[in-house]
Amino acid sequence: MANSYFLPLFLSLTFISSVSANFQRDVEITWGDGRGQIKNNGELLTLSLDKSSGSGFQSRNEYLFGKIDMQMKLVPGNSAGTVTTLYLKSPGTTWDEIDFEFLGNLSGDPYTLHTNVYTQGKGDKEQQFKLWFDPTADFHTYTILWNPQRIIFTVDGTPIREFKNMESVGTLFPKNQPMRMYSSLWNADDWATRGGLVKTDWSKAPFTASYRGFNQEACVWSNGKSSCPNGSGQGTSGSWLSQELDSTAQERMRWVQKNYMIYNYCTDTKRFPQGLPKECLAA
Repeated sequence: MANSYFLPLFLSLTFISSVSANFQRDVEITWGDGRGQIKNNGELLTLSLDKSSGSGFQSRNEYLFGKIDMQMKLVPGNSAGTVTTLYLKSPGTTWDEIDFEFLGNLSGDPYTLHTNVYTQGKGDKEQQFKLWFDPTADFHTYTILWNPQRIIFTVDGTPIREFKNMESVGTLFPKNQPMRMYSSLWNADDWATRGGLVKTDWSKAPFTASYRGFNQEACVWSNGKSSCPNGSGQGTSGSWLSQELDSTAQERMRWVQKNYMIYNYCTDTKRFPQGLPKECLAA
């Protein structure tokens, strides 16, 4: 995420956890029975999916606010029915969650990038996009920036979505529950591609997604305490902790949303016949 896209609100400098990628140190593969593998001395991680199982991993750290970058290269070819994810989530039945989900498609047809935000187990805040490049040909950087004022989703430094803290109008915002970073590759051919009309072609298995460049600038939560001064710390500096979109970034986001957004819950009047959510009206 390019720093020029954001306007710091506070300038005082305080160290916040920021480390470059080493998957052996930073994550653990949690499921898949060997289908997730860490390679190249911790610089590369791959997840695979076959008819028996997918695979997934999670961060060793928990965060209460952070900027998480991951370079990903998605399943190439006929990826219909598959879902590759990158998200933050807290445990429990009233969880918080911030989602990137990449819904596969037939060869030559574009992925759908699905985003959502859950607070206390309540979501229904979906926005979906097509990408302006082939996400299977090379690695691209996907970023979740989460601070007390907003959540910003970016792709290769370009913001595609901003979810503001709109508690002032009664909209829940995730700010109290620490979350881990998770990623997975799994089969969802009952809904992922064209509403489930296109099924996974298992003759193409195993399907593989690749990861590198995991970077975490974050308030790490451990033993009930944050690594940031004052918990969330306004006035601390990792500039991500007090950043907002400047005019250039807002213009770039509008360009993405005009040209590549394919679904926005804030305009779905059929889904919300009693009226759009309050945050949509206040935006």
